[in-house]
Amino acid sequence: MPSACDSLIDDIEDMVSSSDPTPLERQSARKSIMPRSRKKKELLSHEELQTDSLIPGTQTIWMKTWGCSHNNSDGEYMAGQLAASGYKMTDNPSDADLWVLNSCTVKNPAEDHFRNSIKKAQEQQKKVVLAGCVPQAQPRMDYLKGLSIIGVQQIDRVVEVVDEAVKGHSVRLLGQKKDGGRRLGGARLDLPKIRKNPLIEIISINTGCLNACTYCKTKHARGDLASYPIEELVERARQSFQEGVCEIWLTSEDTGAYGRDIGTDLPTLLWRLVEEIPDGAMLRLGMTNPPYILEHLEEMAKILNHPHVYAFLHVPVQSASDSVLMDMKREYCVDDFKKVVDFLKERVPGVTIATDLICGFPGETEKDFQETVDLVKLYRFPSLFINQFYPRPGTPAAKMEQVPAHMKKQRTKELSQLFHSYNPYDHKVGERQHVLVTEESFDAQYFVSHNKFYEQVLVPKKAEFKGKMIEVDIYEAGKHFLKGRPVEESKPFTPSIAKPLQKGEVSGGTRRVSAALLYRRRPSGQIDQL
Repeated sequence: MPSACDSLIDDIEDMVSSSDPTPLERQSARKSIMPRSRKKKELLSHEELQTDSLIPGTQTIWMKTWGCSHNNSDGEYMAGQLAASGYKMTDNPSDADLWVLNSCTVKNPAEDHFRNSIKKAQEQQKKVVLAGCVPQAQPRMDYLKGLSIIGVQQIDRVVEVVDEAVKGHSVRLLGQKKDGGRRLGGARLDLPKIRKNPLIEIISINTGCLNACTYCKTKHARGDLASYPIEELVERARQSFQEGVCEIWLTSEDTGAYGRDIGTDLPTLLWRLVEEIPDGAMLRLGMTNPPYILEHLEEMAKILNHPHVYAFLHVPVQSASDSVLMDMKREYCVDDFKKVVDFLKERVPGVTIATDLICGFPGETEKDFQETVDLVKLYRFPSLFINQFYPRPGTPAAKMEQVPAHMKKQRTKELSQLFHSYNPYDHKVGERQHVLVTEESFDAQYFVSHNKFYEQVLVPKKAEFKGKMIEVDIYEAGKHFLKGRPVEESKPFTPSIAKPLQKGEVSGGTRRVSAALLYRRRPSGQIDQL
């Protein structure tokens, strides 16, 4: 079998002989193996023996993920499968033998970072496997030639792709998951994963969407709507809580469209999920576009008022001009968006509505832009994602007459200045709130918690607070955060029903695997227990 690095194989099956175990047999073999501990001396001797080996499963992997929480969930699943198969995951790219680069195609800068990382890997003579929306949408791009690619619906086969990349083969898996001709949501939800934060489980409830926005490149990668069955999602949530998770994020390209392809809907899923949430644990809803949430407003208001659900919803409006929305093919008008916001603000007191805006979309006039400015002045969104328009190759918007660059920059600057001119949290000072502590702040000076409205509350960095629901008095407000002082007479409450996994530990229910060195492969592909 040729081993030249530039050889391109369309699928792994092209490389497998009749005597080799199939991927299904390999996975079955892994499931039947019970790991046992080894003495430190044995570990060292094995590592020394295999240092220069090309036997897959003995190498160190670094993974970098860009983009949305759906992409982050995919990255967690890929890391978990690689670790469970013997690869050692590292946070240091210099230590790695191979880089897995999990890309985002939403904006040009994200793809630029991805392209630069590929170049850097090649300069450092690292092997590379590419994942995410960029190679899925445009696998024939010049800078992707000769490199291995794992498609967004093929992440359950990342071990096979990495195995072959380690041996110098270029493999591309870009197909769709189907069952009887029907497109599935993606890979199984019960695969091993390494949560970036052991306290937070990200669950993708569907992939793709029902829209055809003229600026969107993600549609080229994720495709049309395909939802996971409710029972599978409920079981995934149940397993997560059994592994010590205290916060679940539901994600997809459009959570509001969930279930339309399988005869159900988002509220039906949410009512089933809240039955599984332990006291003190919380559920956060992901992004939903206005058209599909409109018909569920009554039920959504009830759900957002539930004590185990954050009163938070991300509803991207993109523009407040109906003519621009029409050119974007967003399938709603600005009054539809206002109806969603007004209804939820009335029925869910204090609800946080986050939104997105694009500045300088092709054809946007000064009048169009002022309508967007007026919308921000009206609602004073506490969370606002402002994006300068970037034409993505292959999208209809890239062929439209563009707004001059200086004008796009000026509008983006003006909108950003407006956003920073108001403080949405000043009125919260003096309140007493319950908050769930899940993360560490970027400067490592505080723990990050969130209140019922998913507002960020910084609290003292005390180990006993991590993963707990605590009561605080708000004493300071910033543009993007609040600061809380723990109430002395109030005891922290533990929402987790089990001890959380350690950072880097592999999730897997009853087949949980906690070490990265569980299996060794022989050159023939046979798996040995270590």
